[in-house]
Amino acid sequence: MTADVLVLAPEALLALGAVLGLAVGTWLPPGREGAVRGIGVLFALAAIAAALVGPQGPSFDGTYLVDLATTVVRVVVAGAVVVTLVLAGDHPDVGGGPRPTTGEDGGPPLTARVDTAFAVLLQLSAVGAMLLGGATDLLLLAAAVLLAGLPLAALAGLGRDGRATEAALKYFLTSALFGLLALTGTTLLLGLAGATAYPALAGLTGPASAVGMILVLAGLLMAAGAVPAHFWVPDAVDGTSPVTGAVLTTTAKIGALVAVWRLTTAVPGLPTPLLVAILAVASMTLGNLAAFAQTSLRRLLAYSTISQVGYLLVPVAVARETALALPTLLGYLAAYTVTNLAVFAVLAARPQALEIGEQRGLARRHPGLAVALAVGLLGLVGTPPTVVFAGKLGVLTAALDGGAAWLGVVVVLNSVASLVYYLRWVAPVFSAGDPVLRDPVAPRARVVAVTLAVVSVVGSVALALVPAV
Repeated sequence: MTADVLVLAPEALLALGAVLGLAVGTWLPPGREGAVRGIGVLFALAAIAAALVGPQGPSFDGTYLVDLATTVVRVVVAGAVVVTLVLAGDHPDVGGGPRPTTGEDGGPPLTARVDTAFAVLLQLSAVGAMLLGGATDLLLLAAAVLLAGLPLAALAGLGRDGRATEAALKYFLTSALFGLLALTGTTLLLGLAGATAYPALAGLTGPASAVGMILVLAGLLMAAGAVPAHFWVPDAVDGTSPVTGAVLTTTAKIGALVAVWRLTTAVPGLPTPLLVAILAVASMTLGNLAAFAQTSLRRLLAYSTISQVGYLLVPVAVARETALALPTLLGYLAAYTVTNLAVFAVLAARPQALEIGEQRGLARRHPGLAVALAVGLLGLVGTPPTVVFAGKLGVLTAALDGGAAWLGVVVVLNSVASLVYYLRWVAPVFSAGDPVLRDPVAPRARVVAVTLAVVSVVGSVALALVPAV
């Protein structure tokens, strides 16, 4: 039992950081809860250290497995927590901070500690994402889906206006629907296999088992934001702050996609790869087509992240056919996280400039921020000199090695198509016209954006030099 507890040290550290932050935030003056974010950053860094040096192997009677995939999920998720907590420090009224509400008796306004709530909910969702990455039992998987998703619904509703409330409701209702489908699928597979552990599911075949698998995958695809469970993504991201949008499009997605890979490879008797391949094509194509007409930058990034899930599902679709699938998936997840957070950090640096037309003149007033944005958008396309370029090459190589060359062709076509709407964003940034907005730039967000852009470029160069060493 002691060894099992040590295996869960990263998750326990993040959960402890959430509890301690909640306790400390209760005693701090409203609006001055920066210590809560500091606690979250420290415990997230401790979780990264614990993930890198902690024990590996199965634990808790085989319901949780710590391997390379779990370790990468832990490190990337905890790193994303650090970045978003730093971003939230710039705008406590957006990412957290006090919010006046009205008392039940119509008396004086009460003060909601939104800053504390942001940090606590973020860490709890991260714990769920980590558990998703290592779950090897359907019951633990169902619990992890709930833990990763429900805090995000609350995060989406922390804003001050009705759009945030709408975003939270859409996320919650979609999560409830697909969560119910996942539990139904778990019940069906339990009845067919007599157990919920993945090894017991390995021999399942037939239509009933396929239906159960599809229902379980539906819950995971909702957490990842993939077609057909993508409806919440544009409204939820567009109705929240850029910092919250970064969380919604990053944290749960990391664990959910690794969970899809585990489930796909655990039951070889079912045609799950074909289904995943179809959903990959649908996600990348629909996301790109819908992004073309967007003028809201948050909505554009929301559809962009749907297309990115499609690219990430390609190595999952060929996971049974090639050993390149897992390293490609993990590398792309890490690269996508860095790039996606960099772009959202640019939005967080200028939270009033959330339309394409309001980006004009950014390069003249803030050249470093403009270059970081260009690097981030090129990264989302998958072009050099960004680290996502290596990820895209890995996806193409895995598709070819797995005998799915047609998937590689679809990836290339969609990548080229996505360049159109990303250039629509870049063009006004480097235009010669006068700046539309002269609002100040949030200092932490600017540093985060530039730092992540540098990481993307340096990572790409490092990967290019590895074969030569």
